[in-house]
Amino acid sequence: MSLIAFDFDGTLSDSEMTVLLGEKLGVADEMADITERAMNDELSYAESLRSRAELLTGLSEADADDAYSEVVLRPGAADVLDRLREAGHTVAIFTGGFERGVAHALDDAGTEVDHIVANALPIEDGELTGEVTGPLIEGTKDDQLEALAGDLGVDMDETVAVGDGANDLPMLEVAGLAVGFEPKPAVEPSCDDVVSTMAELGDLLESRGVLSAAVDNS
Repeated sequence: MSLIAFDFDGTLSDSEMTVLLGEKLGVADEMADITERAMNDELSYAESLRSRAELLTGLSEADADDAYSEVVLRPGAADVLDRLREAGHTVAIFTGGFERGVAHALDDAGTEVDHIVANALPIEDGELTGEVTGPLIEGTKDDQLEALAGDLGVDMDETVAVGDGANDLPMLEVAGLAVGFEPKPAVEPSCDDVVSTMAELGDLLESRGVLSAAVDNS
């Protein structure tokens, strides 16, 4: 059994949750700029996340729910998740994004994972407060990966991390296999392999012995 940890925004999904939320208030361009700077390691992730959350002050809960409903998995992502779990592996999502968006995307795709570690945008009086809470603001994904691996009794050499941005670097650097999904330039040097589609990821995991070859029933 292995532990496979995925980033969400930019990896399992090409949706950027804060941008979708920002569109509801007309601040999506500012969101995207902050996100890009953070993913390229030009400013700290915590600083970028708090800045983006602040831009969402006053967004109604209904509009936030509408934005979360637009979050979807990449083509083929559900198949990879299902195959990993059917093979007996533990699958986790570690994201600085928001649990409600992740949960919607998984449910919409008819799939699930074993662990989700995500942040949240608090709501008061039916509106976002402009604050953000959760374990992945100051906390890092390597700590999450190491803690979960320890709980499961999985050696770190047997772990796989899949991500794309600077906040994924900590878990990519400690995982047994580091896979970049269309990684940012600052991230690619820390990746053992790079893929650009979920089909490529499936093939890579087969070549690495994490998955058995898919059976063609056609």
